[in-house]
Amino acid sequence: MSVVTAFIRCAVAIVICCGAASAAVAQTWPERPIRLLISFPPGGSSDAVGRIIQPGLEKRLGRSIVIENRPGAGGMIAIDAVAKAAPDGYTLGLGGAGALGGNVALGEKMSYDPRKDVTPVTVLSGSPFILAAAPSLPAKSVQDVVALAKRQKLAIGHGGNGTLMHLTAEMFNQMAGIKVPLVPYRGIAPVVTDLIGGHVALGIVDPPSALSALEAGQIKAIGISSKARFPRMKDIPTVAEQGLRDFESFGWFGIIAPAKTPPHVIAKLNGALVAELKEPSVVERIRALGAEPMPQTPAEFSAFILREIDKWTKVVAASGDLKK
Repeated sequence: MSVVTAFIRCAVAIVICCGAASAAVAQTWPERPIRLLISFPPGGSSDAVGRIIQPGLEKRLGRSIVIENRPGAGGMIAIDAVAKAAPDGYTLGLGGAGALGGNVALGEKMSYDPRKDVTPVTVLSGSPFILAAAPSLPAKSVQDVVALAKRQKLAIGHGGNGTLMHLTAEMFNQMAGIKVPLVPYRGIAPVVTDLIGGHVALGIVDPPSALSALEAGQIKAIGISSKARFPRMKDIPTVAEQGLRDFESFGWFGIIAPAKTPPHVIAKLNGALVAELKEPSVVERIRALGAEPMPQTPAEFSAFILREIDKWTKVVAASGDLKK
């Protein structure tokens, strides 16, 4: 036997063994507790969703799910840790729209690429934004806002530069053909407060932050950013149905694993998560947060991330001044 032939046979044997090992991992997974790195601090909506699905996921997989909050850098610290973890199914991440899409469009310096360095498993939930107005603003519809913006000086408050609320406000300007100044706040709650006080005319808010003020009549809902009317707020018309065709924006959270995690592990994890997201009690608890369950296949989630990156990249490019 020649040296070359022996080398080839050895290489083939190694490949076969590696394939067999991967198959074995997939068949026996999980054999120990699974870490779930949540990219935001305890108490927020992403953390709440993670803890809602935790007990049922543990029952379906037969192993403990150990939650670790890894906040920082807009959610990128946790996703970076997942991207660098072993692709064995024992380290997962719960990330949001910024860390998995929006930051790419904004040109943020990232130590990972969400399109290549992680494997999408499923979206967990999504929550639309609301274009809200101060009670004194003489506008009840998107058309009213656009007409008013062309006659007088207005401003749109949002939850901070580079956030999805910021991008949503910019997209509204672009699609409406107006140039209303955008005012950054430190989160959505201060936007709601200033809308109530009449210190800002318009604001991009979300259901959890604005629901009580809307129900009390302290602020007005002009339109909701989802493609279809939001189940919990069916009386609020979408921005799209009011003339800005295809307008859609919402915050979302999803589960990801390291790239090259065995497909059978991803499939098993996806099946357990999707089943849990369809449980009536889970659906009810997620809706109580002002969100909607969004179970998807890994392929659907991957395509969704690419669409989100493409959409926001176009918005940033058209703005001329958002990219960092």
